[in-house]
Amino acid sequence: PRTREFMGRTGSSWGLILLFYVVFYAFLTGLFSLTMWVMLQTIDEYTPKYTDRLSNPGMMIRPNSDTLDVVYNMSDSHSWNGSVTTLNQFLFNYTDSMQVERNTFCPTGKYYIQPNSGDVRNYPKRACQFNRTSLGPCSGNVNGTSTNYGYPDGTPCVLIKLNREIGRA
Repeated sequence: PRTREFMGRTGSSWGLILLFYVVFYAFLTGLFSLTMWVMLQTIDEYTPKYTDRLSNPGMMIRPNSDTLDVVYNMSDSHSWNGSVTTLNQFLFNYTDSMQVERNTFCPTGKYYIQPNSGDVRNYPKRACQFNRTSLGPCSGNVNGTSTNYGYPDGTPCVLIKLNREIGRA
């Protein structure tokens, strides 16, 4: 009590130590923030960072098969019924009513640019409508009649979906 020390140090000594650590941690925080800001400036928000993690980049074939051969017996509906079921399940989300409800109409030949909404850019993300009826006989339904995707007629439909790959040659 006579020397006014606490744990071997005076008040001014403790004040200098406290000041040093406040300045030191403020400097580290500023250095970290500057580093993060510089790194975030290198990220392009319109292109994905990783495009090499797709097993079959850019392309999807329906109905799925182990080979690219489409082999079936036209007179035996059991040989092609699985393919029709697979196509029905795949195209279920592309019915006209679901596309109107979930997606935005986009004019042909123009890019669809989503306006920002609030704090998060492009949220919620919306896609352009793709109506199943635009597939014609391969839509599985023409004028209210089921076409079974051409399998009974010997003209089976195989859908190829191409995904946009950015930066791929």
